[in-house]
Amino acid sequence: MKTILVTGASGFVGSSFMKRFAERSDLSLHGIGRRLDADLPAQVVYHPLDLSQPFDLPVCPDVVIHAAARAAPWGTREEFEQQNIEATRNVIEFCRTHGKPRLIYLSSSSVFYQNRHQTNLHEDSPIGPAFVNLYAETKYAGELLVREYEGEKTILRPRAVFGPGDTVLFPRILRAAKEGKLPVFQTDTPAVGDLIYIDTLCDYMMRACEAKKLALAYNLTNAEPVRITDFLLKVLRELDLPEPKLSISIKTAWIAAGLIEQIYSLLRMRGEPPVTRFGVSVFAYSKTFNPSRTISDLGLPSVSVSEGLRRFIDWQKEQPC
Repeated sequence: MKTILVTGASGFVGSSFMKRFAERSDLSLHGIGRRLDADLPAQVVYHPLDLSQPFDLPVCPDVVIHAAARAAPWGTREEFEQQNIEATRNVIEFCRTHGKPRLIYLSSSSVFYQNRHQTNLHEDSPIGPAFVNLYAETKYAGELLVREYEGEKTILRPRAVFGPGDTVLFPRILRAAKEGKLPVFQTDTPAVGDLIYIDTLCDYMMRACEAKKLALAYNLTNAEPVRITDFLLKVLRELDLPEPKLSISIKTAWIAAGLIEQIYSLLRMRGEPPVTRFGVSVFAYSKTFNPSRTISDLGLPSVSVSEGLRRFIDWQKEQPC
């Protein structure tokens, strides 16, 4: 029986992984999360812990999947460093003192992002020295820590995860659409981007657990780039939500987002700004990835974008208004 320990088990990705593989009799699944309890299958042993502090568990896992993170476009430097860097350092130290299991670190494709079009990015494309936000910066800092780990390790960089249970990508967009605050951005060239459906990501995570040999890093996508605005409008139509009526140029949106961010920072306002420069950049700049290494080592995506979208729409329609 293989023992897998997953951090961030109460979050979108971690909980989805647990639910997808809980029925497998050859696995012993343990989860760590910040919440006191989590909506996880009975087969999962759940440990509520704060990873920003050193921790110990009476478990010697075969694989540790570090999926916990502050996955938001906004927050203080201290919050990002505690939850994305210190937590990673503590997970690595746990691994070092518990048999040096295989460590799978969920980073982010945003470590590559610059405020310009980027296409055909591969695992060894340049990263930094400047980053689009603190999330990307601190996730890459976590990558550097993982590279120093003496055991087996790999870095997974998923791009724009969507699907049932999503708490990051679509909730902000759908809320803005319901409130009539979602604009259409005027662009000279429509932004094209990769996505990854949550079950596809979970299957890649499991394949990384079971593979005999792994590369140091993989960029994970569904290998089906889409036009971002067209994809979003299709979601809105399927959910009978109003399509955006406000049209705004990228330049104007960028300036407005920058000013709003400054106000939030100077006044130390709580919560997340209604618009960020990172959010604007999603619609302004294409981001596509070369899937060759992932497909060669970990196989083809298990669920297509169209099938994933259908499942997400069905799930979203069942959610309370």
